[in-house]
Amino acid sequence: MFFQTWRHVFKLDPDRGIDDRTLERVCRSGTDAVLVGGSSGVTYDKTAGLLARLRRYKVPCALEITDPSLAVPGFDGYFIPMVLNARDRDWWIGRHAAALKRFGRMVPWDITAAEAYVVLNGDSAVARVTDAETGLDADGVAAYCQLADRLWRVPVVYLEYSGTFGDMELVRRVRGMLTQARLFYGGGIRSAEQSREAARAADTVIVGNAVYDDPDAALATVEAVKSETPV
Repeated sequence: MFFQTWRHVFKLDPDRGIDDRTLERVCRSGTDAVLVGGSSGVTYDKTAGLLARLRRYKVPCALEITDPSLAVPGFDGYFIPMVLNARDRDWWIGRHAAALKRFGRMVPWDITAAEAYVVLNGDSAVARVTDAETGLDADGVAAYCQLADRLWRVPVVYLEYSGTFGDMELVRRVRGMLTQARLFYGGGIRSAEQSREAARAADTVIVGNAVYDDPDAALATVEAVKSETPV
């Protein structure tokens, strides 16, 4: 699949402003891809506008589709998130079935992949929107990840700490038990050292908020991640 060699990814939110100079630095940083997505305030027009700006550069671009109305054509790949620990089934199967009933014939399956999210920061926007059960112990997290990897054969498991730096021992444990899924990690990376820690624990490291809060620190994560190997 299109994401199999990604080690470092910048995630951009269409609902957040980014100036042209910062966007250029992100796209020319050496990151493996830019992932576009957000938990609230995302619209078709905002997403299409961001894609148009990204297309000035050669960096691969992928879109997380949380609603079929946001499916902007022209991306190199598409992810369909499923929040496994959401209390509302709509976030792991309901919306997906409804969307496929209407638009299944239009899906570019060769560049579309499912993402099995486990959301672990209860204070994050994504946890509130999905009503995620974030108070899981390590065994509970592992159970969801095995469900995605072994039973459902989902190609991406995404541990999302969204805004806070996560438990790298848990991330490493999850990666060690996956048999075919690639492990994405996102959350709270604001320094090269944190990105190196995450790179040793996960297959792919996602850097998001730092792009907006401290672009210089965010850019330093690219080399830091690529200098490490998962162990």
